[in-house]
Amino acid sequence: MRKRVKSVIVGGVFAVMVGGAGYGTYNVVNALNDDGGSASPAAARKGPPDAKEVRDTARTFLTAWAKGDADTAAVYTNDQESAARALTGYREDAHIRRVRLTAGRIDGTHVPFSVRATVSYEGTSKSLAYESSFEVVRGRTTGRPLVDWEASVLHPRLHDGESLETGEAAAPPIRAVDRDGRVLTADAYPSLAPVLADLRSAYGEKAGGRPGIELYVKRASEDAGTTTLLTLAKGRPGTLPTTLSAAAQRAAEDAVARHPDSSAVAVKPSTGEVLAVANHREDDFNAAFQGKLAPGSTMKIVTAAMLIDKGVTTAGGPAPCPSTATWQSQTFTNLTGLAPDDGATLADSFARSCNTAFVKLVDEKPLTDASLTEEARDNFGLGRGDWRTGIRSADGSVPASTGPDRAANAIGQGRVQLNPLNLASVTATAMTGAFRQPVLVPKSFIDGELATARGLSGTTSAQLRQMMRRTALSGTGARAMAGLGPDVGAKTGSAEVDGQKKPNSWFTGYRGDVAAAAVAQEGGHGGDTAGPIVAAILRATRA
Repeated sequence: MRKRVKSVIVGGVFAVMVGGAGYGTYNVVNALNDDGGSASPAAARKGPPDAKEVRDTARTFLTAWAKGDADTAAVYTNDQESAARALTGYREDAHIRRVRLTAGRIDGTHVPFSVRATVSYEGTSKSLAYESSFEVVRGRTTGRPLVDWEASVLHPRLHDGESLETGEAAAPPIRAVDRDGRVLTADAYPSLAPVLADLRSAYGEKAGGRPGIELYVKRASEDAGTTTLLTLAKGRPGTLPTTLSAAAQRAAEDAVARHPDSSAVAVKPSTGEVLAVANHREDDFNAAFQGKLAPGSTMKIVTAAMLIDKGVTTAGGPAPCPSTATWQSQTFTNLTGLAPDDGATLADSFARSCNTAFVKLVDEKPLTDASLTEEARDNFGLGRGDWRTGIRSADGSVPASTGPDRAANAIGQGRVQLNPLNLASVTATAMTGAFRQPVLVPKSFIDGELATARGLSGTTSAQLRQMMRRTALSGTGARAMAGLGPDVGAKTGSAEVDGQKKPNSWFTGYRGDVAAAAVAQEGGHGGDTAGPIVAAILRATRA
């Protein structure tokens, strides 16, 4: 049966409506060549599509999609195979019917649109509504205006390799509770959305729930779990205890909200329990646990431990701070305005975050290209690849490096990569002398053994605490840590990134039995943006 298709233009926007409850099966336009619309290179137009081409392409693409004619809609994209597969799955796997697509006001080649549809599965139906968009580009070989196909065109929560499906949920829902039994939801704590999704995937069955019927994003990797978009029939949630603190989580959520692309983690050093994890991002990536960025001078905690452990110097030993330091043809400098100090101790250079002091010291015997890697791995548990936190996480990377990277690694540039989880753990290890692998759920829920590391000697730990306390009270971390009392420690970091106008801002600090770390991308110097995030968490948290 042929369905009625109507395209209405009102005030620069248009809606595509399909009559009837099902999908049509015929093509809207038959003006394409037999080879899928290809044209000879000589006839191909150049330059960006004009307003009429954008409008016509958008209308034809959305009309075919609304009718369920995946093949025709795909012809109007620059990736026909992927688009046809995704649009077919939209109908057959996601069970989405009665599709109404309304284009918003077109801005150049950018076409926003809204979706109003119905998801129907085994006699149960529910309305679906969301917003998406696409770009219209010029085909490279055909010159035709085409939709620049990405998975997010179908739904903004989709990434490459992912798909929409409707059916029994892959895992039962969970009722996650904090360490005091308070319920944690993504509505109340938006940063927890990817965390709760991971927890559900990993522990939904173990928590004793029953799956419901849902429209969900199926991830490219089975280990990545799913993301629920719409619940058609509720399952029965199982209660899952976590190590989180609702108070710490609230403080972390509010703190990262002040800067885009920022992440933070708080842990309890005496146990390794994660108290808070927060991200301020446009996507669902849990950068606080899975991110991989150069940590800047916060890495000097590990480097200082290496220098002490290897007998190169001590907190009160020499660590001169010249204006520049050259390592194998690469010259390193300090922050603008940092005066040189030839008589500086390690504690002095640590508190002032002097790069050149650390660069000069990594040349001392008995240090080798692998010394920092060994310190990070054996004493701080970094880069081992064996952390089992309860959800997906990365445990840092501190590779053995030759040439200029050996010096750059020592100041948190080069090839070193950490995330706030790793850095909070580093601070916890420095505080207590013991490495306790961070966990987000009770250890009894986690399959396999937790990661272990040697930790630090009492002497090394005491010197690190001394240096971090000085940094917090009178060094580069003093402004951010002001008013938090004497039982504190901190380290600032700024990481330069190619293509960025401002460096990434890093900060880590502790107060009592709480250690926190944060990064704010393009946030400036360590104490400028990440510092206030950490201070806010420490101020609001008791553990």
